[in-house]
Amino acid sequence: MLFNSYEFIFVFLPVTFCVYFFLNHKKLTIAANAFLALASLFFYSWWNIIYLPLILSSILFNYYIGQKIHASLGNESSRISPKSILTFGVVVNLALLGYFKYSDFFISNTNLLLGTHFTLLHLVLPLAISFFTFQQISYLVDSYKGKVNEHNFINYSLFVTFFPQLIAGPIVHHKEMMPQFAMLRSKLINYKNIATGLFIFSIGLFKKLVFADTFAKWVYFGYGGTEPMDFFGAWASATSFYHQIYFDYSGYADMAIGLGLMFNIHIPINFLSPPKSKSVKEFWTRWNMTLSRFLRDYIFLPLGGARKGRFRTYLAVMATFLLGGLWHGADWTFVLWGFLHGTAVVICHTWKKYSSIKFYDWFNWFLTSFFLTVTGVLFSAPTWDAAVRVFKGMVAFDKIILPTELEFANNFGIKFGDFLGSVNGDKWTVIWIVFGYIFVLSFKNSIERMKEFKPDLKHLVFLGFTLIIGLLYITRKSEFLYYNF
Repeated sequence: MLFNSYEFIFVFLPVTFCVYFFLNHKKLTIAANAFLALASLFFYSWWNIIYLPLILSSILFNYYIGQKIHASLGNESSRISPKSILTFGVVVNLALLGYFKYSDFFISNTNLLLGTHFTLLHLVLPLAISFFTFQQISYLVDSYKGKVNEHNFINYSLFVTFFPQLIAGPIVHHKEMMPQFAMLRSKLINYKNIATGLFIFSIGLFKKLVFADTFAKWVYFGYGGTEPMDFFGAWASATSFYHQIYFDYSGYADMAIGLGLMFNIHIPINFLSPPKSKSVKEFWTRWNMTLSRFLRDYIFLPLGGARKGRFRTYLAVMATFLLGGLWHGADWTFVLWGFLHGTAVVICHTWKKYSSIKFYDWFNWFLTSFFLTVTGVLFSAPTWDAAVRVFKGMVAFDKIILPTELEFANNFGIKFGDFLGSVNGDKWTVIWIVFGYIFVLSFKNSIERMKEFKPDLKHLVFLGFTLIIGLLYITRKSEFLYYNF
C-alpha cells in the first residue's frame, strides 16, 4: 500500500487511527499496540501477502535471539556466550537478506568467472527486507550492549512493523521508539500533533507527486531508450534523476514523520536538505541520515573508525561505502557508485587536512552537485549499457541540439530541431529542473517549516493547498524508489 493512494489516505489511515486511540481511551493498552502491529502487517501484506510469513518469521527469530542474548548476559553458567548468540543472529539475518537480494548477483558472477551455467533464481525482492533486517540487526547489537531490555513480544512486533517507517525507513533503534509508545501522553489524541503531522505529510505528498513524479518521466525515457543520446538530453535525464531521487526519498521521509506524529511518535529525521551540501562528506551527513548512522556504528567504527591512524581510517571509509553501495543494489554499478563516493569522502578529508586553498561556497556546491549528478547515473541506470549510453551523451558535444526558436543565432554550425526529444522533454523540462534547484536552495526545508508550524490561518492555507494539489495528482502512476531496496 502506498502513502500516496486513496485507499491509504481515506480508509486505512483514519480507521487505524480511530481504533488505536479508541482502545487506548478504554485503557486497553496491550490491545491497542497489538492492533497497531496487526494493522501495520496488513499494510505490509497489501503489496504481496506471500511475503507476510517471511517478516513474521524474521520477527519471531530476532525476538527469540534477543531474549537469549539478554538471558546470557552476566550469566556465567550459560553454555553459549552472548557474543556467539549475537554472531549467530547477525549471520542468519544477513544470510536471509543475501539469499533474496544477492543470489542472482553471486550466480551470474560465478558463471562469468568460472564459465559455469548455473540457472538464475530470479527471486522477487521482498518489500522492505533491507530495512527490517538492518533494524533488527541493530536491535540485536543493542541487546548485546545492554541497551535494550524488551520482554514483550507485542511491543517488539510494533517496533519492527510500525507502518510509517516499515517500508522504507528510517532505520530506527528500539530505544528511540518504544519508550514513546509507553508514555501516557502518547496514548491520548493530541490535536497539535495531528495538525503538525498533517502539515508535514502534505508537504511530503506534494514533493513526491508533483516534483518527483514529474521528473520521473524524463528519467524513464532517458534510461529506457536504445538510440544514442544527444548532449542536452543526457544531462536533462541525469539532472532529472538527481531531483527525482531527492524529492522521492525526502517526500517519503516527510510523510513518515507526519504519520508518526499523528500517533504521537517522533520518527528520526532522515533528510536535511542534502542538495545544499558543499561537499560529498557533508552530503552524507544530510542524506538518509539513519542509514549513514547504521553504517557508521556497525561497519565504520568496528573497522577502527578514526582511532587507528589515517590509512586505517581511509580503508574503513572505503569499506563502508563499498558495502553501502552494495546494500543499495546487487549490481557492480552500485559497487562502483559506492567506491566513487568513498573516494570523494577520502579526498574531502585529505583536502581539509593538508590544503590551505579555500574555494567559494558556490563553487563547492556546484562541484558537489556535479559529482552527485554524474555518479547518480550509475545509481539510476538499470544496466551497464544504459549507464554508458547516458555517459556518452553527456560528452557528445557533436550532438548538441537547440530549440528551433533559437535558430536565428545559427552562426556556429549548431543543430536545431527536436530539443530534448530523446527524453520526451521540451523547454518545460528545463524550467522544471531550474525551479527544482531554486526550490531546494532558496526555501526552508520541511523540517524547518515543521518546527515553525502553528495552527494559524497562514499555515492552514498552506496545508490545504499542498494537500489538495497532492490529492489531485494521486491518479498518476507512481512508486517510491526506495521500495526497490
